[in-house]
This record gives sequence, structure tokens and C-alpha cells, in this order.
Amino acid sequence: MTSEQVAPSVGPGEVLAAVAASAARTARLLATGRLRQPDDLVGTRLPFRDGTRSMIFRTTERDPSAGTEPSVLQVRFRLRWIGERPTLHRVFVTTCIVNTPLFAGFPGFVRKQWMVDPRTFVYRGLYDWDGADRARWYAERLRHVLALVCVPGSVEYVVVPGLGVDDVLRDGSRLQRQEPGAQDADADALWWELAG
Repeated sequence: MTSEQVAPSVGPGEVLAAVAASAARTARLLATGRLRQPDDLVGTRLPFRDGTRSMIFRTTERDPSAGTEPSVLQVRFRLRWIGERPTLHRVFVTTCIVNTPLFAGFPGFVRKQWMVDPRTFVYRGLYDWDGADRARWYAERLRHVLALVCVPGSVEYVVVPGLGVDDVLRDGSRLQRQEPGAQDADADALWWELAG
């Protein structure tokens, strides 16, 4: 169990206030042209050690996108209600851009790679965050929002300080945690690690 999984509980009022503040900041970022969607990584497929292969379908980043305390935040979840219906997942992939205010205005946000495994319909967000503590703070609030629309127990996240997404894309093994016995762990328990 990671420290991210035992974080203190966050109340609904605090979640709502944080999301509202993020939405207001996102509106300012959009109005000033400081939020963009480069497409250079769209279509890239990343293999993970749990057997899934996630495809990047969108990138959202702030401009400028440099942080002083790089951290990678990875979130995974499975949507409730739409099951394994490819048509509904295509609709979600097209329309989920409306969720941008739920993350882009949080303190420390730098960049998000939106991903889905088209075979298993496991969704991932691979984020660059400025500051591991800020990433955890955001992830705990996001976990509560996602719980409303996700399969119970499917929302997980991991924060890896000292790395950026570009580091991970150049060398996926850098995401692997150096913990005793990690190489012997169940593959699903290593869902955040890139394979190869």
C-alpha cells in the first residue's frame, strides 16, 4: 500500500471548493491563451506492466510549462455505466474535454496526457505536476470526483517525485519504483509502470 492510498479523508465541501477554484483559474488560462492542446503525442501507445496498452488521445498543457519540482502523477480508473461499449467510449473520448476545468486550474498543474486502453477501457491520466505534495493534494480531490462516475475501487493514483513525463516517455523504466520485492509483485499491483 502506498502513502497515496492512505491519505486523510477530504470532505465534499472541500472538494467542491477546490474544483470551483480550478474552474475559475482554467477560465482565466483559456482567456489569456495559456492553455493549449498540442497533438504531437496523440496516437502514441504506451505498454504497461499490468498488460494494458494505453493510447494517448489528447494532451493539455499550460504555457509556460516549466516547473521547479517535477513530479509525475498517474491516475487510472474504469468508467461505470458505459461498460465495454466501444461507441460510448468513443463519445466519452470526444467529449471529455469538458472536464478540463476539473484539473487545469489546480496549483502545480503543468501537463496531462489523456489515455485509454481501447481493449480494456481502462483510462489513465499521466500528468506533469510541479510539486509532489501539490500532485497528491489534487489527486485526493480528483479521487472523490471520479468516484461519482467510476467503477467502485477502480480509481487509483501514484505520485513519483523527481521525474517529468518527458523523462518517462524517453525511458519508461524510470517510472519503476525501487522497492524490495517489487519485481516479484503481481502485475496488476504495478499498473503504473511502463513495460520496456
